[in-house]
Amino acid sequence: MSGLVVSVDQVAILRETGRVNYPDPVAVAVMAELAGADGIAVRLRKNRRYIKDRDIRILRETVQTKLILNMASTPEMVGIALDVRPDMVTLVPERREEFTIQGGLDLVVKKNEISETVYTLQDRGIPVCIFVDPELEQIKLAHKINATKIEINTGIFCGAKTPRKRDIAFSKIVDAVKFVRKLNITVTAGHGLCYTTIKAFKGLNEIEAFSIGNSIVSKAILVGMERAVGEMLVLIREL
Repeated sequence: MSGLVVSVDQVAILRETGRVNYPDPVAVAVMAELAGADGIAVRLRKNRRYIKDRDIRILRETVQTKLILNMASTPEMVGIALDVRPDMVTLVPERREEFTIQGGLDLVVKKNEISETVYTLQDRGIPVCIFVDPELEQIKLAHKINATKIEINTGIFCGAKTPRKRDIAFSKIVDAVKFVRKLNITVTAGHGLCYTTIKAFKGLNEIEAFSIGNSIVSKAILVGMERAVGEMLVLIREL
């Protein structure tokens, strides 16, 4: 049965939009865990646009399940990861103008850089997941640099505007997930998933966990975090 990792980045976005010190991503993470989440994900950007260093450090002391730090492959971020010691690091691309991630890492271009980061973190006991688009070449390269896990980007599928585009995108995800498992690497999936799109993954049991943030936090505004997480867990358990 697949698990649920709840991203609390959207909570920090709400906090920064209001230029106040609430809502607190740490408090929301605790509520998500109490509701049954299997892990908490948080992204630290170079410009600290939303999540702050303070958030990461308090989350490390607070999260009881699994803390996943999403970050770019830079010396600064590696240093923070080695200091904070999350349960896992997921390497993601970072482009200054992005509001959210638009695509996976390009290992064809950045293989050497990413490989060094993977080695440094894993040598110090921190497992590394690599976030990639559902492309077999990217997965092969992630395997070659010894990634612990691979997270498949579901964003194109979730954002598809026509049934045909949606079917094509999902077919690529299925192929990617099955290929990752053939390589004997654990696979997760995330980006853009919601209470509707998650239903498409029924029967794709190779996925260890789904990483979901925006849709859960958005629903929590209306019904509360406990119910929002609980309803997503029900859907995942039915897959």
